[in-house]
Amino acid sequence: MKKNLLFLLLLTTALLPVDAAAQSALIQRVNPTNWWVGMKRPNVQVLVYGPGAGTLAYTITYPGVKLVKTNTVENPNYAFLDLTIAPTAKPGKVQIVGKKGGQTLTQAWELKARDNAPKAQGVTQADFIYLAMPDRFANGDPSNDKFADMLDPSADRANGFLRHGGDLAGAAQRLGYLKDLGVTAVWFTPVIENNQPLTNEGGTMRASYHGYGFTDHYNVDRRLGGNAAYKAFAQQAHAAGLKVVQDAVYNHVGNTHWFIKDLPMKNWLNQWPTYTNTSYRQQPITDPYASQIDRKVTLDGWFVPFLPDLNQRNPYVANFLIQHAIWSVETFGVDAWRIDTYMYNDQPFMNRCNAALLTEYPRIHIFGESSVSNVVDQAYYVKNNINFPFKSNQPGGLDFVLEGAMVEGLKHDGSAQRMYEALAQDAVYQDPTKFVTFLDNHDHNRYLSEIGDDLGKYKMGLTWLLTTRGIPSMYYGTEILMKNFKDPTDAEVRKDFPGGWPGDKEDKFTPAGRTARENEAFDFVRTLATYRRTHPALHSGKLMQYLPQDGIYVYFRYDASGTVMVASNTTDKVVALPTARFSERTTGFTKARNVLTGENVASIATLQLPAKTAVVLELQK
Repeated sequence: MKKNLLFLLLLTTALLPVDAAAQSALIQRVNPTNWWVGMKRPNVQVLVYGPGAGTLAYTITYPGVKLVKTNTVENPNYAFLDLTIAPTAKPGKVQIVGKKGGQTLTQAWELKARDNAPKAQGVTQADFIYLAMPDRFANGDPSNDKFADMLDPSADRANGFLRHGGDLAGAAQRLGYLKDLGVTAVWFTPVIENNQPLTNEGGTMRASYHGYGFTDHYNVDRRLGGNAAYKAFAQQAHAAGLKVVQDAVYNHVGNTHWFIKDLPMKNWLNQWPTYTNTSYRQQPITDPYASQIDRKVTLDGWFVPFLPDLNQRNPYVANFLIQHAIWSVETFGVDAWRIDTYMYNDQPFMNRCNAALLTEYPRIHIFGESSVSNVVDQAYYVKNNINFPFKSNQPGGLDFVLEGAMVEGLKHDGSAQRMYEALAQDAVYQDPTKFVTFLDNHDHNRYLSEIGDDLGKYKMGLTWLLTTRGIPSMYYGTEILMKNFKDPTDAEVRKDFPGGWPGDKEDKFTPAGRTARENEAFDFVRTLATYRRTHPALHSGKLMQYLPQDGIYVYFRYDASGTVMVASNTTDKVVALPTARFSERTTGFTKARNVLTGENVASIATLQLPAKTAVVLELQK
């Protein structure tokens, strides 16, 4: 009942026009805040918002810019201006002129020149992505920890549910650490403004430190440093040879987003007579026998009551989201695009958005989050080889199926059989190498806890992650053995990185601040990640795997430049492994170098595999 009341209250207040007399300016917002000359996309739809903005008659007089149509909607406070920008247009200030009776209003809107800074470079199998929550990683500027004029003015590191003060400046200060680890790309949970009040969830007041409740698409959160800090971070990352992945959210916004307070039109959101939550069930989307209501609840039901669900079938909503995506890449210079809750979005809209990004930035990589449990459902949301009635154009995705196979295998019986079987079904995908692989993330139990704090299993799983197909991603702190379970709360797997705050008793960013066991783990990741980066066979070579037998799982990565053999002994005994069975890949090679230890193996005819160990061998003639 409380959910229904909250939902109805939100809709009632959102649909009331803003009182013009209470406003200090007629036009309060123009989105996108600017655009550029020389873009491949010649059309832009400019949202103009303010009391009575939709009642004005608009004109634009600027060489190369044409106002094609003024669109008005249910709420008279909005106008949507369809513009075309000719290839001949020059950078400058475009004056948007609105008239009503004897009143004339002029609003400046800038066309900028595009810069040559790195952007949209994409991520590939040659990369190693590091996922971090900015609020929990490092605090470089304590002055922006909290603001009294924001709806959530609190910050308290002693409370796992509140903001802790981490920011982009702090992350920028740790770029050297990340590069030393072997990381080549940094992915943050969303940095867009979340000016949300604390929410009461099960009697606990929680902040939106995670970033998934946008309240103004065109502002990076001030508590992270704002737009300038994000742009500076991307520039510094690029200068250090690292790429930047932006976390995008299309499905929903925060319930205090400025346009939720004054909805442009009723169908801006997916509306229900009473509050309706998504079922979180994947099956109705691909089930050929599914009912329409089950599909609708999955797709149009709200994720949670305080995150209103956007109706992407509304063309104005679609244009707003697509243009923001392009604006973000061009403004901040990000290289890849991770999409939150991909499966809950309207899929024709997702195809349209993906196509717009790829047309403008052909090298950008797009990978969405579809938390599913089988290869058929996972294939539905990427380019695939299955005869689905709907065909996705998403290049890649997060590989939840492989994550489950690796972690569950190590957790339950220590075997690689599940991993083998998951990879054996890759034929359903057009290009499985574009999947982003992982062992845990900010929504899952930490990897080390899942496998029983077993350092041997830890190394084996990370070896698989960094040597099999796909683009590996690692959650912050995994390299220093951070652990915990989501139970009782997500806050348990989102703890601060020790040493990221002034005055921390421990500094795990430095070898001296880590224990011997933590340094062993860090050095292991660094050794393998560094080798991966410099050896094409591991990041762009073909994959050949052999049926696991007697607890031994062997696969190869190979190309014209070299061959790498990965042999995993998942048993608790030392095994002498004859290699004749693998002659298809070992013929012509007689010896090897152990990548992880640096030791030379004089003969590969029979390999000695330590218990519960994955051995990575660079084969040699």
